[in-house]
Amino acid sequence: MMQGLVDILVVFNQILDAGNTITAFSLLLYGLTFNLRERVARTFALLLACMTIVYFCDVLVGTTSVAAERSLWLRLQWLGIAFLPTAYFHFSDALLAATGRPSRGRRRLVVRISYLTSAALFAAAGLTPLVAADFALSSTTAYLRPGPLFPLFAAFWGIDAVFVGINLWRAHQRCLTRTSRRRMRYLIAGSIAPALGAFPFLMILQPAPSAVPLLFWGAVGLTSLAVAGSLILMAYVVAYYGVSYPDRVVKGRLFQWILRGPVVASTVLAMMVIANRLSVRIGFPNSRVVPFAMVAVLLLLQYVITWIRVPLERWLFYGEDRNDVRRLQLLEERLLTTGDLRQFLEALLNAACDITAARSAFVAVVGQAGLELEVAVGPDDPLRGGEELAPVLSAGAQAEFEGLGSVFTWDSYWLLPLRRADTTETIGLLGLRARSPQPDFTPDEAHALREIAEKATVSLTDRLLQREIFATVDRLVPEVEAIQRMRAAARHGGIGVLTGPAPTLPAEADLANLVREALGHYWGGPRLTQSPLLGLRVVRQAMQEHDGNPANALRAILRRGIERTRPGGERRFTAEWVLYNILEMKFLEGRKVRDVAMRLAVSEADLYRKQRVAIEAVAGAVAQMEREAAERGEAQGEAGTDGSRLRE
Repeated sequence: MMQGLVDILVVFNQILDAGNTITAFSLLLYGLTFNLRERVARTFALLLACMTIVYFCDVLVGTTSVAAERSLWLRLQWLGIAFLPTAYFHFSDALLAATGRPSRGRRRLVVRISYLTSAALFAAAGLTPLVAADFALSSTTAYLRPGPLFPLFAAFWGIDAVFVGINLWRAHQRCLTRTSRRRMRYLIAGSIAPALGAFPFLMILQPAPSAVPLLFWGAVGLTSLAVAGSLILMAYVVAYYGVSYPDRVVKGRLFQWILRGPVVASTVLAMMVIANRLSVRIGFPNSRVVPFAMVAVLLLLQYVITWIRVPLERWLFYGEDRNDVRRLQLLEERLLTTGDLRQFLEALLNAACDITAARSAFVAVVGQAGLELEVAVGPDDPLRGGEELAPVLSAGAQAEFEGLGSVFTWDSYWLLPLRRADTTETIGLLGLRARSPQPDFTPDEAHALREIAEKATVSLTDRLLQREIFATVDRLVPEVEAIQRMRAAARHGGIGVLTGPAPTLPAEADLANLVREALGHYWGGPRLTQSPLLGLRVVRQAMQEHDGNPANALRAILRRGIERTRPGGERRFTAEWVLYNILEMKFLEGRKVRDVAMRLAVSEADLYRKQRVAIEAVAGAVAQMEREAAERGEAQGEAGTDGSRLRE
């Protein structure tokens, strides 16, 4: 009976070790995906990498019975064990620096010395018996006996733990808000279990585990569960560093990542182990039911997650914002895109052609440059030969139909004005290929066309309203982005962010990346229309020259920055013109990389290197324009102040 419980606990711990490996690796990928630029996230990724190595080697040791292979994995495990205390200290130093207490050189020096010490300990444990001696095997466990320098490693671990605790406590004391203090407490509490779970206690506890295996494996199982929860808790706190998204977005993103990553993978793995064990016990080893059971569990979990994720996120994370977020999600789901609009209008035009026996039809909308063709059906082209649509509706013959209103004749088409119901403003035209010189609709045709025209008008009106919303969002996003950045920085001691002027110019490296992304979508795309560069003072000033359109203003500033890289004189294809020519042909003209490289007689690799230099030059020009705009703003402010004093 006792041995059966021990066997169950051993299998359970193998599953937990695999689950911790999956959890640590999944959270490592999460950090590398979403906030790698933040130093706190990068150092936490190192910590997770160490934990992944430790538990992965545990899994490999538990799944083989060859002594030499077990010894190999136990020694390789020291890569994670030796570097984990250093990763902890590096992580705590990054946290302290994030709260406004950067290293003045001493902590940075200690980090470097700690990495060298970890490397020496790993070499001693992996290649010599000085730290980890010979391989040993008890009734339930495989381990390495401690070497003569193992106490030195234990002392290194203990001293490191003390300094980590001091740094974390200092970071907690420097947090400004109640929320940031609470999260820092989560981080402090969560950092204990992974350190205990990775320390090689088995090397110094033998032969006690063999004497009380039930107690030992029970304690190991509880520690593994605590490690899994602690890693998730620490990842939850670290997820807020380096991002300016609202809390609900960070929580929802991490929640979905955990559900579809560690939860699904660990459950499928546990199902595989349990199914294999059961098939062996009932006398059917290597049963073909096992892979089908795994696939069934995988699909079932995805089905359940799809159903419960959104309601759970609303209930857990949105709070008082639940109704606002629901409206935004509804807008996203019901958004009438350009493709949707054209599909709907094509269906309406086909119906109109069927009703009136017209051969062709089109819908044109009123744009800034006049009437623009939106969609057309049938073999005839209303803009054949480069002709323009009628600029006014008074041209040509006009007929009145009961229930339909005015119908105009233009060229070989009958035109039905599409007017908004609230303002009677004409927002477009519905054109039908004429079947006679004058419109001659029957009452039934007129009634059906009126319904079609109303539906087309509603769809065009909704599209115009959506464009107004998008224009408002384009103006709002940079300001909201700046507020979110300040809010995120102020969580952890960023007093200067709140008391100083609102920063508009990103760091040099970030500015170059933002310029590169905006140039990549120069002729349209989210990296231009949603770029943080829209918050620059020089862009806001340029909006006055572009009818309040932020995308056009940013496009003009980028073009101005490119022009500042242009050498004097007539354009040539010489070395001094290469940066300008790359920017001109690659981004403004939209040519392919191969075409640009052939035109400039350079290799593609060399072109990419020169392109990076050219983008940095544009970023420098944008930074200079931003400083000039700030100086102009200050000068205008001072002039305004002097003028008010004179008036007084």
